[in-house]
Amino acid sequence: MNPILAVGSVALDSVETRDGKSSDALGGSASYFSLAASRLADIKLVGVVGEDFPQKHREMFDKAGIELSGLETATGKTFRWAGSYTEDFNAAQTLDTQLNVFADFAPKLSDDHKNCPILFLGNIDPELQMEVLSQMKGPKLVAADTMNFWIDSKKPAVKELLGRVDILFVNEQEARSLAGVDSNVGAAKKLLEWGPSVVVVKKGEHGALVATGDKIFPFPAFPKGTIADPTGAGDCFGGGFMGALASNPDIRDHANLKRATVYGTVMASFNVESFSTERIETLTRDELDERAREYVSLLSVNLEAVAA
Repeated sequence: MNPILAVGSVALDSVETRDGKSSDALGGSASYFSLAASRLADIKLVGVVGEDFPQKHREMFDKAGIELSGLETATGKTFRWAGSYTEDFNAAQTLDTQLNVFADFAPKLSDDHKNCPILFLGNIDPELQMEVLSQMKGPKLVAADTMNFWIDSKKPAVKELLGRVDILFVNEQEARSLAGVDSNVGAAKKLLEWGPSVVVVKKGEHGALVATGDKIFPFPAFPKGTIADPTGAGDCFGGGFMGALASNPDIRDHANLKRATVYGTVMASFNVESFSTERIETLTRDELDERAREYVSLLSVNLEAVAA
């Protein structure tokens, strides 16, 4: 099993949806990704928190088997984000952002971190993502996520980053904005031309597209009747996806990519069942595998039964 180095934000979130609200709950791209991926692989987390970061979250990370030597405690307060969701959960309205210690986040990797075979660069400044990547010593696989803020403010840096990663995760709005193309498939194909071998377009409740070479693989979302909180679902998708790849990171094999997408999809479906990371914290491997099998069975079609 290849360990994964996850670099990104660790935050405290306050979120309100039609199902309720949470205050100062665990959040951040690296938190969601690491917890999700830890159900399938060994994870080393690199991030920064303030002196106010609750000890219970550290203990929970440790219980999940996440290695925390790279989680720095800086003088000041932890990064905080507050938001609310529309009725259909497709868009978050940011109410408050306080970068706090995250504003000066500049990770210096240990030798152990530098030698990790798989690197996941969470949604942070693309220049910082490239700085982290420059410290690595020949990883087998590099994946990165980004967001509209960086696409709008630092598009040249984002485009440069794409030439240095193997897998790019973006949502459909980000993919279209970055590529300057008004369709998901067209955007994915354009982004492949910029360097990555795989582009994963996350479509929320509508699933995901996985583009590689001349192939586009569509995957629906796992059907959910109720959603409590969609915060972090995309990061959990990435964690499930990369965790599944950790045992065999050969992304030239389409079977590996399809299997990874199945686990990313079902991981995200668990995450939305409760606020913050609550559901992922209690998720067992048996539960994950059972839902993955159910999801695959829902996709199965017997075309031989169609009359000629």
